[in-house]
Amino acid sequence: MGGGGANRVRAAPLATRVGAVDLVAELDAYVPATAAEAADVERVRALAATGDPWSRTNPVHVTASALVLHPPTERVLLRWHERMGAWLHVGGHVDPDDVGPLDAARREGREETGLADLAPWPDAQRPRLVHVVVVPVPAGKGEPAHEHADLRYLLTTGRPDEVVPERPGAPLRWTPLAGAGEVVGHDNLRETLDRATRLLHGGDGAAAGHP
Repeated sequence: MGGGGANRVRAAPLATRVGAVDLVAELDAYVPATAAEAADVERVRALAATGDPWSRTNPVHVTASALVLHPPTERVLLRWHERMGAWLHVGGHVDPDDVGPLDAARREGREETGLADLAPWPDAQRPRLVHVVVVPVPAGKGEPAHEHADLRYLLTTGRPDEVVPERPGAPLRWTPLAGAGEVVGHDNLRETLDRATRLLHGGDGAAAGHP
């Protein structure tokens, strides 16, 4: 996931701007699909209780990310991440100007893809989490190894041909959703892709954010 906000200066605990209470409310409305995911959700709850779950000074902190989809062609947009050495989705850290994790995921998506029309999917009026997972992040960019408690959403675009990479070292590729699991490098992202596929085909996504 990207780090578009890596150089922004944080003047105050981010919880005062984004709100740990909103995070708890979002978790309350979410139904984990597995025991492992339920454990990760509880870890996020514990982070919310600290008052600043987004702080990058914590060895595990909350991030926000998304799969960018083009439903008419059943494709997903993947981004090459040099640090992770894999094709992954878009997303990153929550910044002081973000009004919540979904807003952060959309901002990161716009920054990393150049797509200005990103909207929550499948229901733009009722955006919801699709996956909660704690993932390891290797050391790099002056940071030690740590963990991201990642809140994942689905976003869609109506202008897939307008993608523009954030930089030369972060190319983008549209990939058929049906075969994307063979391209990405992490099992937890394959699970997110599976949930998106089920939603695309009329299922419930296995946990798509509500009972």
